[in-house]
Amino acid sequence: MQGPASSNQKLTLKLLAATLAMFGFGFALVPLYDVMCEALGINGKTNTESALQPQGMVPDTSRLIRVEFMAHRNQGIPWQFEPEKTTMEVHPGEVIQTAYLAKNLSNQEIIGQAVPSISPGQGATYFNKIECFCFNQQPLVGQGQAKMPLIFYIEPDIPQSIHTLTLSYTLYDITQSSEEKIEVANLAKSERLERVTQGANQ
Repeated sequence: MQGPASSNQKLTLKLLAATLAMFGFGFALVPLYDVMCEALGINGKTNTESALQPQGMVPDTSRLIRVEFMAHRNQGIPWQFEPEKTTMEVHPGEVIQTAYLAKNLSNQEIIGQAVPSISPGQGATYFNKIECFCFNQQPLVGQGQAKMPLIFYIEPDIPQSIHTLTLSYTLYDITQSSEEKIEVANLAKSERLERVTQGANQ
């Protein structure tokens, strides 16, 4: 008959294997996503970390770029998710602040993760986010609401051929993934403590 320690070890290994498998699958999608973006010139990736706020950058008031904001929900996440404004006219080099609005329609806490993209893809390298809710996981309690900030600027040297940028966010439910990571960490911690205790008793 197997003891509790053996059962815990097997459960830990299974959870670790599942987590690694999910990570590997997501990692494998990245090169394919990059190739498609480059080939089609759509859904360009934007920065995934905070950009520094430009010092001394002068807005180009002779130009206006139309920025369109879109929101999509991955199937199964019971949230309302929408931009505070659907369009804005922006001078390149101008720091702009807006937000997206979210509401958890369920009675359970859900952790959301927004993934951004820019179209046309050529414009993605000129679109810089200083602050974005997409940089972090977004937990919302049941029936909870949130106003999630977005601060960005468009670089002044954006090509003259680009007149419109579409910023789109797709929202995913990552609650289960986050809980599994916590469970794996707790099990690993318990096993370390158990080994220390066993070593002390020998």
